[in-house]
Amino acid sequence: MRASRLLSIQMMLETRGTMSAAALAEALEISVRTLHRDIDQLTAAGVPIYAERGRTGGFRLLDGWNTRLTGLTPAEAQVVFLSGLAGPAADLGLDKPLQGAQLKLLTSLPESSRSEAQKMQSRFHLDPVDWYREADAVPCLAVVADALWTDRQLGMHYESWRDEVERVVHPLGLVLKAGAWYLVAAADGKPRTYRISNVRRAAKLEQRVKRPARFDLARYWVASVARFEAELYMDHADVLATPAGLKHLRYLNAAVARAVAEARPSRRRDGRVALRIPVESVEHGAGQLLRLAPDVEVTGPVRLRKAIVSRLRCQSEMYGC
Repeated sequence: MRASRLLSIQMMLETRGTMSAAALAEALEISVRTLHRDIDQLTAAGVPIYAERGRTGGFRLLDGWNTRLTGLTPAEAQVVFLSGLAGPAADLGLDKPLQGAQLKLLTSLPESSRSEAQKMQSRFHLDPVDWYREADAVPCLAVVADALWTDRQLGMHYESWRDEVERVVHPLGLVLKAGAWYLVAAADGKPRTYRISNVRRAAKLEQRVKRPARFDLARYWVASVARFEAELYMDHADVLATPAGLKHLRYLNAAVARAVAEARPSRRRDGRVALRIPVESVEHGAGQLLRLAPDVEVTGPVRLRKAIVSRLRCQSEMYGC
């Protein structure tokens, strides 16, 4: 365990440059005191680690020095093959480089590890597209990705649900979510999210990208998704549900499934339970919940019940009931 940690310290300093003691300790999930003991052991073994004082100081390796311990464990090789997803790589125009990299990795591994790595590739397949959906058409993805890789600004014609705009953005990252590609890019100095399938035209510009200080793509995306869900579900529905109705509710969407799982519903004599679930709007909720009757009955708000009754009347008149 400690030997692995010592190796991790070397590789983190080699790939990230100067790091403070606090940052290293946090990344390794150890105390700063333990980190200092590990640094002492590495320097005693001849690893040239230097301490720099000051606000921007920390530990760093001697310039030009790097480790020679680059072999992969069997588990690490499996993870590398697991992460090499053929579909997304093909979308980005990287399917051939991916195949070449995997072949080089296989030939560099010892025989015992080679079979384990190939097993992961042959026995695990990830399909990122949801059921009953097709992947978005993304003809501009290659241009967007090229601008991102080369740190160049991007001019694009973008079509949102509101309107169509011409915009110059600073690409910061790409995200693949449920089969849909998204570009995270700065516009007016603030990160924003753009669905790649809505990019009608794109051109890489000569101007270099200006990245916001300390921008973290993964952290931005988690916060963005949470903010989107909070803004999306602006209303609620009070319902009575049978056991079958609870099962149907769980399949509506993730927000409702979470509400069902976290609720402490009160059970009535007829076996139904009362609980509150989030909905996007009265009209959207009426359309979703009407089809779950009779296993789910909406008890409130009144405006939602009225919307459902109105839909039922229209359906009755349509079908001559």
